[in-house]
Amino acid sequence: MPRPRFLPDNFTLMLMATVALASFLPASGTPAQWLGKATSAVIVLLFFLHGAKLSRPAILAGIGHWRLHLVVTAITFVAFPILGWALRPLLQPLVTPDLYLGILFLCTVPATVQSAIALTALARGNMPASICSASGSTLLGILFTPLLVGLLLQLNATASDPLAAIGKIALQLLLPFVVGHLMRPWVAPVIQWMGSSIKIVDQGSILLVVYSAFSGAVVAGLWAQMPLPAMAGLLVVCGLLLACSMGLCVFAARRLGFSTEDEIAILFCGAQKSLVSGVPMAKILFPASMVGSIVLPLMLFHPLQLMVSAVIAGRYARRQAQNSAVAHSD
Repeated sequence: MPRPRFLPDNFTLMLMATVALASFLPASGTPAQWLGKATSAVIVLLFFLHGAKLSRPAILAGIGHWRLHLVVTAITFVAFPILGWALRPLLQPLVTPDLYLGILFLCTVPATVQSAIALTALARGNMPASICSASGSTLLGILFTPLLVGLLLQLNATASDPLAAIGKIALQLLLPFVVGHLMRPWVAPVIQWMGSSIKIVDQGSILLVVYSAFSGAVVAGLWAQMPLPAMAGLLVVCGLLLACSMGLCVFAARRLGFSTEDEIAILFCGAQKSLVSGVPMAKILFPASMVGSIVLPLMLFHPLQLMVSAVIAGRYARRQAQNSAVAHSD
């Protein structure tokens, strides 16, 4: 029986189930402490594997396309935060104050890696540049995200000390990433042997971190403070941010004279936000009682960006195939 089109992907369904589990059976007390240690360990493993999967030839092949990387970086870490801040009069009335802080945090998070690359491949875009730009965005996020959070949010000692936050994030995310990349000659064959089953480790890690984050938030009274109109408003806000960011990516790519292949890479690297990087960063940057509401906008934005991007990637692919057929007929 074919899967109904209106159903989200399996990972989104698992995310929803994880939030439901944390809502009805949150971890607290000693189990929560052990869960916190476990989530720290799986985050280290997750970024170790990300480093091991990134090949040196892919880095060298894409690194020379500096104009494209500059555009993606500017959209991810400059245009997005400005957009979230400038639209405050429009966005804030739609959601609660904590959710608006989560929206600002979403705007500071780096780009995705796997989905950006996969969508660029599907749309027949510039793959080497996409690999380099998306991976570079993750590394730049270790520096820029804490600085932007400190600038935009100014919440408490944790958020207002960006240098300390950068050190924590570098230790927990960057160090395992670098170690994994250096050990790639030994680890890559194992990853290749595991094949698609490596996604179980990736997705399982995120689900565990999400359960931990929402458990702490539920114990602190998340849902009691979250009215249904605010949740509906959050969906509208995420859709608006996605539409604006995608429009900006396409406008910038065409205005600056990039090819269609480069435009595809800019769109799927610049307009997406990483759940994989964002959730661990939120756990470091914010108190446990706030993490659930802070990552909620990112969790809603993530499946929305994938569903919309998949449709757009399919259109790009058909257009590229038609152009290729016309070129061969000539």
